[in-house]
Amino acid sequence: MEIMAMIMAGGQGERLMPLTMERAKPAVPFAGRYRIIDFVLSNLLNSRILRVKILTQFKSDSLNRHLARGWQLAPRFGLYIDAVPAQMRTGTSWYRGTADAIFQNLNIIKDEHPDYVCVFGGDHIYRMDVRQMAYYHIAKKAELTISAIPKPIEQATSFGVIEVDKDWRVIGFEEKPAHPKSIPGRPDMALVSMGNYIFTRDPLIDWVTEDAGRETAHDFGKNIITDKYKTNAVYAYDFSTNTIPGGEQKEQGYWRDVGTLDEYFQASMDLVEVAPTFNLYNLKWPLWTFNPSRPPAKFVFADKDSQRIGLATDSLVSEGCVISGGRIHRCILSPSVRVNSFCNIEESIIMEGVEIGRRSRIRKAIIDKYVAIPPDTEIGFDPVKDKERFHVTESGIVVISKHQIV
Repeated sequence: MEIMAMIMAGGQGERLMPLTMERAKPAVPFAGRYRIIDFVLSNLLNSRILRVKILTQFKSDSLNRHLARGWQLAPRFGLYIDAVPAQMRTGTSWYRGTADAIFQNLNIIKDEHPDYVCVFGGDHIYRMDVRQMAYYHIAKKAELTISAIPKPIEQATSFGVIEVDKDWRVIGFEEKPAHPKSIPGRPDMALVSMGNYIFTRDPLIDWVTEDAGRETAHDFGKNIITDKYKTNAVYAYDFSTNTIPGGEQKEQGYWRDVGTLDEYFQASMDLVEVAPTFNLYNLKWPLWTFNPSRPPAKFVFADKDSQRIGLATDSLVSEGCVISGGRIHRCILSPSVRVNSFCNIEESIIMEGVEIGRRSRIRKAIIDKYVAIPPDTEIGFDPVKDKERFHVTESGIVVISKHQIV
């Protein structure tokens, strides 16, 4: 069974602005020391799928650098994780949709000649043994298998919803329906597409080639699935049944689409819970990334009289950070952050190279790379003032963009 993977990493990520102002969505930092794309790549690597092409397009420089530094396999043995920029091999247009991205890179599939092709998104947070889905695809004699997860009916209206029969063969598909169809035998649950697919090679080639000659959105969800489930063997795979070594029961079926700032923030805050559902510390299914050489995190000053104490509670603190007489609570710090004396920071995501000046107070903020916060700054306490200077989400999260002068 020869499997290769093609990762869709070319989207603009407009709903994550300003975090995507200078980078592609899959390159956005997450959980302190990772990038979003590390999660799908770790799943593939741990699943022993070691031929991977990453289709890039918009603002891909930081993503390309991350892949080049942290994701090198052994090409002499036919193993690779390669970034493939948009090449306009079929004309003068950029990728017009997910199906068109595959069509424009069919030369890769024809050259590699795998039996099956995984077409996965590069922008979700989850753990998955992809081989289990591949075995399911083969057992069903499917031409296309869609990874899907059950969600309560009232939450499914924001997703692509799959209708299946009792054998989990797809018999309907709707994008963001007002009245989602339920799962057979589970009237309160709907089946939501995760945007991850396994194709048998020849049908994939035929379908995207056929789609390229039509006036469509050239999208797997809107066009390929809605067209082919009526005549071909298209099945849904229940992701909630997927298990991984070392995984806990509560983590089974965990999947987060971090497509908006509020979703990104909430998924991040999930990680600082005392017993989070998504466990970063499962060494039997590790998360891989680029590992820069940095010194250990350091917490200094224990002056109780002046309350100059370096302290972190319910937080993730990456290597190279210095908490110098300040306090952080429910925060995520990327490498090389410095928090100076008498600061108080709560429920915030602080990215690489940020320095926070003395006596600053910050709460519910996302601060992008290399921002210098002046002493005595307050962020997250005055909504009117925050909106004058920064981007603020509907839920009140303050977002400061990379290199922004505060």
